[in-house]
Amino acid sequence: MAALSRTRVFLTGLAVLASVAAFAIEAPKPSRPNIVIILADDMGFSDLGCYGGEIATPNLDKLARGGLRFTQFYNAARCCPTRAALLTGLYPHQAGVGAMIKNLGTPAYQGYLNDQCVTIAEALGAHGYRTLMSGKWHVGEERPHWPTDRGFDRYFGLISGASSYFKLDKGRKMALDDQPYTPPEKNFYMTDAFTEHALAFLDEAARTNRPWFLYLAYTAPHWPLHALPEDIARYKSRYLAGWDELRAQRHAKMLKLGVIEKKWALSPRDPAAPAWADLSKEDKEQWARRMAVYAAQLTRLDQGVGRVLKKLRDTGAEENTLVIFLADNGGCHERVGATNTVTPGGPDSFMACGLPWANVSNTPFRQFKTRVHEGGIATPLIVRWPAVIKRKGWLTEQAGHIVDLMPTCLDAAGVDYPKVFQGREITPLAGKSLTPIFHGKRRAEHEEIFWEHFGNRAVRQGRWKLVALNQRDWELYDMETDRTELNNLAASRPDKAGELRARYEEWAARCGVRR
Repeated sequence: MAALSRTRVFLTGLAVLASVAAFAIEAPKPSRPNIVIILADDMGFSDLGCYGGEIATPNLDKLARGGLRFTQFYNAARCCPTRAALLTGLYPHQAGVGAMIKNLGTPAYQGYLNDQCVTIAEALGAHGYRTLMSGKWHVGEERPHWPTDRGFDRYFGLISGASSYFKLDKGRKMALDDQPYTPPEKNFYMTDAFTEHALAFLDEAARTNRPWFLYLAYTAPHWPLHALPEDIARYKSRYLAGWDELRAQRHAKMLKLGVIEKKWALSPRDPAAPAWADLSKEDKEQWARRMAVYAAQLTRLDQGVGRVLKKLRDTGAEENTLVIFLADNGGCHERVGATNTVTPGGPDSFMACGLPWANVSNTPFRQFKTRVHEGGIATPLIVRWPAVIKRKGWLTEQAGHIVDLMPTCLDAAGVDYPKVFQGREITPLAGKSLTPIFHGKRRAEHEEIFWEHFGNRAVRQGRWKLVALNQRDWELYDMETDRTELNNLAASRPDKAGELRARYEEWAARCGVRR
């Protein structure tokens, strides 16, 4: 009996060891991450404090200190194309939004997301994610092209493009889930409303055991210049120094931070911007007020980001949440309300900050929103994911494009990109995942990256970039030595210019780009 008992004990021990071994082999993988993408609207490359700006953005600066910043990341030059590419991982034309929301009569320019693409929300939602959106949509004005038609479980925001921050302008549309929404007549401010609904959606998501995806797309700091008095007050005198001095200050700070290189010369003040010293006292005060309101709009956005990050901490989600922040295009030079004599900032005003200040926002680059020179397409990209990104506050020079966000989200979530979705064949991805960079590795680079918007066009291949304004000649730049695009090499390197033009033409034909 004793021998039998010892045998039983031995066998029991083996069983325990076997079960432990099996557990070690079959131990559950870490839970799938939550994902947050935060998009600013019409914000320039140097506006954030952590990218060289003087605007108070402490929460985004802290986000950068806890993760990494990209110094060579690109959007698609304007709101609609960038949003289409972000959501689908395709070039805007492949998704149906090569221009804006107006249907121009061809599939690449139909003005809403087509049936040959799948959104991040659709792809993640099919694999158990709760999908949430608050903010500006602008990739489909009519049903069935709203967020809840394209995979989002919850939605609040502006279906259309720009609107007053204090009310809904005539002809614009807002929605709550799948129903039209009209904001209250009092105590409404668009930026805060987006933040508050995002927080409510996160509270709902925290009560489930499902991972979630939040897309928070602010309209700030897009025109009109509307901000709250307490935010404007902090910038009352800040911009009386003028755009020439502010560009110099930002350039010096960017060099110190390492987000640009000394060998890239600061581009000259844009020819359409007068010297600050030549303005009258009254003009200086009016222009300074415009930029003060713009800065106030961005500060309020930053406060909203801080509230979202606090919610992650409070709900225990911070460690395993991938947070990504970027802008949809460069600073905006558009003339809006140029003759408006009302003081900018309040609900009765309607104007933009103007070309000279947009030139500051895009320091050290030239050109603006809608153009595909660096000033129109270079964006900050901040990424934090504490469970994965262990090196804090670092910079990467590896180049990326807005089409890379969809594959990055799917890669992080362990979800395959579908070849077929709901019976529809889906266009293969144009983007490549950024996740190897999060682990401190080099990723497979794009052979080329392409742009086209209203005839403005470009292709980047490694160190080389070929770029042209609408109906203008091609220009060739060496991005390693001249990222501010001051030394056109098209005449001296016709071989490289010709090669890149051929690459562009191949891409344009494949994607249905209009000539």
